[in-house]
Amino acid sequence: MAIAPLLRHSQTLDRERAMQLKYRRLCSLFAVALLCAPALHAKPFKWSSQGDVATWDIHAQNNALQNGIHGTVYESLVSYNSKTFAIEPLLATSWKEINPTQMRFALRQGVRFHDGSALTADDVVFSLQRAMAKTSNFTPYTQGISRVAKVDERTVDVFLTTPNPVLLRQMTELRIMSRAWAEKNKSTEPEDMKSGEEIFAHRNAMGTGPYTLESWQPDVKMVFKRYPGWWGTMDGNVTEIVYLPIKSAPTRMAALLSGEVDMVLDPAPQDLDRLRASPDLKVIDGLEYRTIFLGLDQLRDELPGSNIKGKNPLKDLRVRKALYQAIDAEAITRTIMRGLGKPAATIVAPMVAGHTEAVGKRLPYSVEAAKKLLAEAGYPDGFEVDFACPNNRYINDEAVCQAVTAMWSRVGVKARLRTLPLATYFPMIQRYEASIYMLGWGVPTFDALYSLQSLVRTVGTGGDGNYNLGRYSNQRMDYLVDRIKGETDAPVRSRMLTEALQLSNDTVSHIPLHDQVIPWAMKKNVDLIHRADNKLDMRTVKVN
Repeated sequence: MAIAPLLRHSQTLDRERAMQLKYRRLCSLFAVALLCAPALHAKPFKWSSQGDVATWDIHAQNNALQNGIHGTVYESLVSYNSKTFAIEPLLATSWKEINPTQMRFALRQGVRFHDGSALTADDVVFSLQRAMAKTSNFTPYTQGISRVAKVDERTVDVFLTTPNPVLLRQMTELRIMSRAWAEKNKSTEPEDMKSGEEIFAHRNAMGTGPYTLESWQPDVKMVFKRYPGWWGTMDGNVTEIVYLPIKSAPTRMAALLSGEVDMVLDPAPQDLDRLRASPDLKVIDGLEYRTIFLGLDQLRDELPGSNIKGKNPLKDLRVRKALYQAIDAEAITRTIMRGLGKPAATIVAPMVAGHTEAVGKRLPYSVEAAKKLLAEAGYPDGFEVDFACPNNRYINDEAVCQAVTAMWSRVGVKARLRTLPLATYFPMIQRYEASIYMLGWGVPTFDALYSLQSLVRTVGTGGDGNYNLGRYSNQRMDYLVDRIKGETDAPVRSRMLTEALQLSNDTVSHIPLHDQVIPWAMKKNVDLIHRADNKLDMRTVKVN
């Protein structure tokens, strides 16, 4: 008789369990529906510019377009606020100075790489050391760092050779990679872009950022997806990013006008009036922190391919001044840049610390003065020289170089112009294979030391001469740059920055052309923040 109640009780429990299981399944389905709900209102964002990234190795090659795109997947300890450019926490939540040569960073908890592994101090130490490696192109950002040490799982110390007043600004470009992922995939050292040999990190990416790299077809398309495990919160609403490198300006404009893309980072200057007048589009612009200039080989005793044998005309200051004064920068900014450039006189833009009104005064354009200087230097009939330029990196870069070539011809200098896409151009000039070359240099620290150390400091270790591709060398310049690295007295440091920039001008270390003005063109339904570093902060992009 006791068995029946037990059976009824057992049947009741079975029914309750079945109801609970059914309820749990319904809850799971409801939860999945909630999770999937944003996908029903997914906001894809397609954008374009003329160039592609050269590599996905975050320490292999340093250029602003690439660094900005890398920032969608990889993150640094600190970053710039997109509106104010003040330093703000990212993977580090706080930092403090232990002493003038030791900075301690507390790491954010709950951060995970895209493979689900947790960010640790070991990853940070590894990544900063990787950025200091011989094959790294990011040594200008590690300037002054002697070593990096783990304090505990959530704390890292950065030790300096001397006090460094711009350390935090440098660290905005030092992104963090998973040590375990790099070791597993034989990518512990940065890719050597000069060798042409690829490593796993060249085509693959795995960071902590708000988006994952889903696919990359070089020079065709790049696709990113929102990472659901990202630690942060979004101001924007973009769930998928598609980047399309389109070299041809008319094709880029056609893609924007037809609605194929939502935004173009580098609209053609000649199309801006039409874009501004369109009821479906808008253009926002501002002065970029980038200066476009020409570098000159000042090391070789004889220039390859030149008709001048046994000596290098570019070593002569009079020749460099002649090439400078033969260029009508006003005409270039007016007719080719169409207002998207402001003639420059030095290697940094006006918003960079160290720039002054005096430093910003150009040598006058004068064909007569250029001819006289060339004759005084022993080249009354001019000479032949190799001239290399990118054709998809800066605003109208190829057209600018064509104009310069024509201007030089008026004084007898026959420049043999060759243009290349940025993916092959930058490795080429880094191998010192150009006699004269175009370079655009932005200043992520907004401090002239970044440019001075990279561009005019004699080539050495660390970041010294990292992009001194003409191998300019001046003892006074080296002294100033080395002093500036550790100078903490602000007025003294400011005076030395200005002196070094003026010395660069006086010795014509480079031939400045213009500071870029950057317009961004987009559909009316796109909201974003325009940045002076020409980087798109995808965390802020909204598609309405």
